[in-house]
Amino acid sequence: MSTLTPPAVSPFRFFDLRVERVTDLTPSFRRVTLTGPEAHLFADPGWDQRIKVVLPHPTLDFGALPRGNDWYQRWRERDAAERHEFRTYTTRAVRPARDGAEASIDIDMVVHQPVLGPASAWIAQARAGDEVVVLGPNAEWTEGESGGVDFLPPAQTSCHLLVGDETAAPAIAVMLEHLPATARGIAVLELPSLADAAYLPEHPGFEVRVFARAAGERGRHLVEEGVRAARELAPAGEPHTVEEIPADELIWEVPRRARGGAALRSTTMYAWMAGEAGSIRTLRRALVGDLGVDRRTVAFMGYWREGVAEGA
Repeated sequence: MSTLTPPAVSPFRFFDLRVERVTDLTPSFRRVTLTGPEAHLFADPGWDQRIKVVLPHPTLDFGALPRGNDWYQRWRERDAAERHEFRTYTTRAVRPARDGAEASIDIDMVVHQPVLGPASAWIAQARAGDEVVVLGPNAEWTEGESGGVDFLPPAQTSCHLLVGDETAAPAIAVMLEHLPATARGIAVLELPSLADAAYLPEHPGFEVRVFARAAGERGRHLVEEGVRAARELAPAGEPHTVEEIPADELIWEVPRRARGGAALRSTTMYAWMAGEAGSIRTLRRALVGDLGVDRRTVAFMGYWREGVAEGA
């Protein structure tokens, strides 16, 4: 007598969802709320949880998207014209099903004017009822962390420094909401407009410093004000020689133990810095190389390059 083997449970999985509503929050931020019969299985670790939104293809429906544990290999093997593009975002909120309503997921996205590519085109055109696929954490996974969370402050952290551009603002917003009221720190953001400052929630222990980007000056405020805040919060250290990361490479340095979790038990300052790779590269050189900040206390994530599409 044969028995069927249940499908393996993966920490991440694809979710077939639909747009429930679209909400404009500020001139640069738009919230897309997703729902569907599978939404209740979307896990909510919080913090800076990374997910991937699969963009519609001009001629292929989502049924053509490779699924399973080897989806990425099979996706890469396809001709570029025959595969869906995807972009990385942060989960802003997950609400469980209640009172007959399905579970729902908020993803906050940056609105670009003019439209810059397939992701900004989808954001501009998204309407209630549109189908969408999201790769996200699986609530059925029970064998530890799902992955995709890189905000890992030591258990005893005296103060936090959060630095990011508009792409990092949703993650910083989640942190400001989830950190306890006793937490202390500074958040530094470079955004397209001062009107976008309204996007960020208040926290009783944080000073939130928002700077509007001038034309042609991407990253200037992020670097200058990020370094200024680090000088205020970080203890004096010994400058170090920093190995340079090539300008055409992304940066992803997140201190953690081999088994996961923060690299240290305690620290005076823990810093989380995310945004355009060139700016993060300069901040890395300044904090570790010039200020001597212990690199085990700073997460550097330069996950996009200006003018270069994700995955290119």
